[in-house]
Amino acid sequence: MDERVASAISHWGPRFTANGVTAGDFARVTSGVESWEQWCSAWTEKGAEHEALGRAALDEGRHRSAGEHLAQAAVYHHFAKFVFVDDLEQMRAAHRRAVDCLTDALPHLDPPGRRVEVPFEDTRLVGVLRLPHGDGPHPVVVMLPGLDSTKEELRTTEQGFLDRGLATLAVDGPGQGEAEYDLPIRGDWAPVAEALWTALGDLPEIDRDRLGVWGVSLGGYYAPRVAAALGERVAACVALAGPFNFGECWGGLPQLTRDTFRVRSGAATDDEARQVALGLGMESVAADVVAPLLIVFGRQDRLIPWQHAVRLRDAVSGPVELLMLEQGNHGCADLAPWHRPRTADWLAARLTGAPAPTISTDDTTDDTTDISTDPLTTKAG
Repeated sequence: MDERVASAISHWGPRFTANGVTAGDFARVTSGVESWEQWCSAWTEKGAEHEALGRAALDEGRHRSAGEHLAQAAVYHHFAKFVFVDDLEQMRAAHRRAVDCLTDALPHLDPPGRRVEVPFEDTRLVGVLRLPHGDGPHPVVVMLPGLDSTKEELRTTEQGFLDRGLATLAVDGPGQGEAEYDLPIRGDWAPVAEALWTALGDLPEIDRDRLGVWGVSLGGYYAPRVAAALGERVAACVALAGPFNFGECWGGLPQLTRDTFRVRSGAATDDEARQVALGLGMESVAADVVAPLLIVFGRQDRLIPWQHAVRLRDAVSGPVELLMLEQGNHGCADLAPWHRPRTADWLAARLTGAPAPTISTDDTTDDTTDISTDPLTTKAG
């Protein structure tokens, strides 16, 4: 097994299984991959097996099963391409299969979904809109993936929001998913925020005055950037494992991550990519975040040091709570039950008035500190 394969397995194994890959499939695929050049094709082959199950279910009229199989196949094809930037043609083919599988699954999911295209500059951003059961207009959570994640990977997280009466709009932003071929990664998300705000206003099923924003990894940077840009128009924001300044993390990032950022930012060299990454920072806008903010972070994050969460907590102007998972990895994918339901409850409380979960339990502290009684969490800073 070469170094890049070992790195992918070490850094992202829990993420795969938390987001739809079965533990058995993960073991079977990764045990057969010895070189990085085999990665994309190995995951595509396994994804094709799940896709075949979905196509057969469609032919037999078993639509619910078809939706489940095809949505799972989309995740496998996504992980075939997620950081596979050595062979862009092969990567793009796997990506197309991920998009097609999820698109075909959407009408058959519970609840169903549909593609939404958001005009942006000279192109468009593509999202997946899903509405909870019941009459609208519904509060909505805009979901922002990270550097190597896309809307196809977010279904398991979406479900927690949908089950609590929140609509979801998972969007590929500049440098992500369907937009990564036309739009490079950018640090300034104010134009993206305004485009999303306008698009939400055109959806009669959505009450954009009850808007939440959630992001993971680099999306955990984009989410507070959106909150900073929209100000009081955002009712709540969640930043999961986001950097305060991405470029400051450069030296500790896996080579696969650095290569992926270089390609998706349009940089020519590693050093040029680092300079672009330094432009992805909250320093100048953090004080503009006035919406209630929940920061979720893992103390054992090997990509983004946990101190970035504390810097964000201390820099924003609005009420902020920090859930630090002592044993959490990057994105806390290894401890999903300890933060996903709590995050969904936190957003539902602010967007629907549902009961709020306990994040901070120290009555002597103000709303910018946090202590959890959970044995896997500690106060940060």
